[in-house]
Amino acid sequence: MPAKFVVKKGVTGKFRFSLLSTNGQVIASSQTYESKASCMAGLRAVQKNAAGAAIDDQSVAVKAPVAAKSAAKRPVAKKAAAKKPVAKKPAARKAAAKKPAAKPAVAKKPVAKTVAKKPAAKRAAKPAARKPVARKPAARK
Repeated sequence: MPAKFVVKKGVTGKFRFSLLSTNGQVIASSQTYESKASCMAGLRAVQKNAAGAAIDDQSVAVKAPVAAKSAAKRPVAKKAAAKKPVAKKPAARKAAAKKPAAKPAVAKKPVAKTVAKKPAAKRAAKPAARKPVARKPAARK
């Protein structure tokens, strides 16, 4: 299955397209477009221009002018071939299999929880509790 473009309408009502690889992962995603027609025009522009587009790598740090001149004289080195994953050696597997013995469990003492006290300003702001007033029983007639 070749790579494909997918056009979607978002919850905001705007359109966007994504380029999916052969395994279904998103490779590139577009900006949002107000209409489907403008989204399709953007998609066609990417299809038309992407194959011949040059790469402008701006992630390289800017060097001092002297270093830039000497770098321009040197030939550009080709990228090294992709390295194959190295299989683990038997000795490495044996070392990984040996683990230190587990330490015996030690019972921990329970920790008393501390209650944070309110600042003095907040304690003083509370009104003092009222004491109950003793009432005399009313005289019966």
